[in-house]
Amino acid sequence: MQPMDLLPNSILSLSGETADRLLALNDPDAALLYLHLLRRGNAQNLDWPVARLHAARDRLVANKLLAGAQAAQLTAAQPEPAQEAVPEYTTADITQALAGASPFSSLADEVERRLGKKLSTPDLKTLFSLYDQLALPPEVILMILTWCIQEQERKYGPGRRPFLSTIRREAAIWARTGVDTVQQANSYLTRLQAARAREREVARLLELPDRELVERERKYITQWLEQGFSDDALRLAYEKTVMGTASKSMDWRYMNGILRRWHEKGLHTAAQVEQSERAPRTGGSATPPAEDSALRAQRERERTRRLLEKMSKEQGG
Repeated sequence: MQPMDLLPNSILSLSGETADRLLALNDPDAALLYLHLLRRGNAQNLDWPVARLHAARDRLVANKLLAGAQAAQLTAAQPEPAQEAVPEYTTADITQALAGASPFSSLADEVERRLGKKLSTPDLKTLFSLYDQLALPPEVILMILTWCIQEQERKYGPGRRPFLSTIRREAAIWARTGVDTVQQANSYLTRLQAARAREREVARLLELPDRELVERERKYITQWLEQGFSDDALRLAYEKTVMGTASKSMDWRYMNGILRRWHEKGLHTAAQVEQSERAPRTGGSATPPAEDSALRAQRERERTRRLLEKMSKEQGG
C-alpha cells in the first residue's frame, strides 16, 4: 500500500503532551474516539454500541482529555438504540430446538430449575431469542440469569424470581455491549458488582435510608462518580445541601447544582473546594489596607503643609 500524501488542511494538530497522555491510557477505544472527535468534531458515523462509546468517553473525561460539556453533547448525540423485537417463532421452531440432546434443550432445563417453574411456550420463545437472535452462548445466558435473580432478590427479597422479559432486556444490554463470551461476562459482572457496591457507599455517605435506590437516584450517583468527585467532596456537597434547603434534608437537584458548578471549575475534592472558597476575592467597595495607609499619609502631609504656610505668614506679619 502506498503512503498517503499529506495534503494542505489534512494534518491534525495534537500536542506531544496530549499524545503522551493518550498513550499512557493504554486504551485503544479512548484513543480512537479522541482522534474521531478531533477529525469530525462529533461522534456521528461512529457505529459503536452505546456502552462501548460511554466507556471510552468516561476514560477521556476522567483523564482530563475531554471536557464535561463535550461529553454531554457526545452522549446526547448517541441515543440508546431501540430494543429489537423478538422474532415470531412458531411452536414448531421451539419443538425442533428442544429435540434430542441439543444445547438449547439443556439450557431450557437449567433455566426451569433455577426459576423453579415450568417454562410456558411464550417463555421458551423468549429464551430461544437469546440463543438464536442475540446469538449468546448458553453459558453466558445462565450468567445473565444468575445476575437477574440476584438483582430481583436484592430488590424484593429472598426467593423472588425475574420474568423472562426482564432477563431478555438484560441480555439485550449485554449483547449490545459486546459481552458474548464467558471471559467477557466475568469482567462485565465484576464491573456491575463494583458499581452496585460503590452506589451503596455513596448512599451511606448521603445518609439515605436503607432502601433500594430508584433509577433517577442511581443516575445522579453514576454521573457524579464519572465526573471524578471524591467521597469528601460528595459529603461536603451533601452538607451544603442540607444547610441550604428549607426542608434541611436531601434534595437531589439542589446537590446536583452544587456539584455541577464545582465540576465546571475543576473542583473535585473537598480540599479544592475549601481552597477556592478561601481565595481572596477581587473587586468590592472596601478599600485595601495599603490604600488606606497611603491616603492617611497624604492627608498628614497636606495638613503639615498648611500648618507651615500659616506659621510663615504669622512670622512675616
